[in-house]
Amino acid sequence: MEHQDLVPDERASLWFAVRVRSNFERVAATHLHERGYEEFSPCYQVHRKWSDRNKTIDQPLFPGYVFARLNPHNRLHVLTAPGVVGLVGVGKLPSPIPEQEIETIRRMVQSGLLMKPWPFLEVGQHVLIERGPLSGVEGILQDVKGKFRLVVSISLLHRSVSAEVDRTWVRPIKSSPSKPVLVDGPCPV
Repeated sequence: MEHQDLVPDERASLWFAVRVRSNFERVAATHLHERGYEEFSPCYQVHRKWSDRNKTIDQPLFPGYVFARLNPHNRLHVLTAPGVVGLVGVGKLPSPIPEQEIETIRRMVQSGLLMKPWPFLEVGQHVLIERGPLSGVEGILQDVKGKFRLVVSISLLHRSVSAEVDRTWVRPIKSSPSKPVLVDGPCPV
């Protein structure tokens, strides 16, 4: 096998969710990076209290998952990385994650705002952040104990994250018209 077969093909690469063993997010991300893949394993900080001390530690924002840019037809080197269980998909086919979803999560992590995992939401008010470090990001606005939070989701994983935002930064987005439903048989009159 030639060395060029081991290098990820950037031309056909898309983002995929790589399922990893419990607590192997960092190990898998490190090995993927060393193998030449662009990986993304976002973390958030959590305060832990022990009997003798308090400590701030990094926790995975998406426990059990690492994101990697790869060519789905050349995924053996990803699947053989330590801790990797497989690629998330439908049946035996891995499903790509839209570039915009990864970039939105990346912007949220880089913003420096307080973040934490959030339950996946399919309904709610869609908003656009017009000001602040997340300007241009779209998500769902939630009110939690009097604080406003922007919730952004990775649809494929049914996982979401949230960041605290100022109410004045937010503008509602009009909901799109309902999608037509295909009906079997004759159309009702």
